[in-house]
Amino acid sequence: MDSLTARGHIRPGVIGSDPDRLSHLSIHYILFAEVTVEYFRGLPQVTVPLPSRKERCRFTLRPISNTVGDFLEMLRHEDRGIDRVTVNTVGGIRIASSNTIESLMEDNFQLVVNDNEYFVETPKQERISKEELERLSDVRNLVNQLYEALNIEEHQLNKERLLNKQLEELNLELKPLEEKRNELDLLSNRRTNVLTWVGLGLMSVQFGILARLTWWEYSWDIMEPITYFVTYGTSMAAYSYYVLTKQEYILPDVKDRQHLIIFHKRARKVGLDLQRYNELKDNVSKIEADLRRLRDPLHIHLPPQHHESYNTEPKSALQRAQEQLRTFINKAKSPSSSS
Repeated sequence: MDSLTARGHIRPGVIGSDPDRLSHLSIHYILFAEVTVEYFRGLPQVTVPLPSRKERCRFTLRPISNTVGDFLEMLRHEDRGIDRVTVNTVGGIRIASSNTIESLMEDNFQLVVNDNEYFVETPKQERISKEELERLSDVRNLVNQLYEALNIEEHQLNKERLLNKQLEELNLELKPLEEKRNELDLLSNRRTNVLTWVGLGLMSVQFGILARLTWWEYSWDIMEPITYFVTYGTSMAAYSYYVLTKQEYILPDVKDRQHLIIFHKRARKVGLDLQRYNELKDNVSKIEADLRRLRDPLHIHLPPQHHESYNTEPKSALQRAQEQLRTFINKAKSPSSSS
């Protein structure tokens, strides 16, 4: 714990010319008028003599959050007999109350309490250099990499096990809903196909009626305006579809829309909760995506596992002898290298 002591100085003309009084006050001043600044666990502790109680009081300051004004307010609150307290530089310039304690501790200063002036010498703080910061950063990164290498495999296995468990629970809840959904989808698809063929049949009937009236009952001159209005009526029907559904009249889109309408109607009848079904499907897709990302060799942090490649071709006697000789040499080198 670094500690420095600052002695007080009495202004001339305050004590007077009485020698006995001067001797008494000087001894009293040396005993009590001391200001110490020390750092404890990174926080500056300032010990100041209180003029009223004739005792020393220690103030613990926070370098960043506390200001000079906070320090002066602490002094006034601790001793109501303090009428005037300021902090000045060594040259006598007053330090503003908004300055932080960190900036105050960077240089020596003067503390004025009533009529007493104290010269405070702050301890020098050891600042970490840029090279030391980089070295600490490298050590921290190395420790993190070591921790990751030792624990990432277990973490990923636990994570994969947890995701698989969640996936199984979701699939169990989703299975009956999926069966109902497949049945309704099959029925809706069948109903939509029936309506599609019904539409084709109605168009064929319309074509037959117009053909009968054109070539058998009447002539083309009479039926031409009728066919024009029939065509224009069909265009109006297509435009009405767009006005009501806000979708263009495209046959695949019309079929899909009709399929969804029939599907939702039948789902409400059988009591299928489509909102819950969609939530389960979304959760399953998210978990499957997490599993794929967890098993992706580009994202996984496990060390590469070297698998022995088994050669289906039988080795010759020369190759086996070479391998045995290489193994014997490696074993012979290992004791000498360890010694």
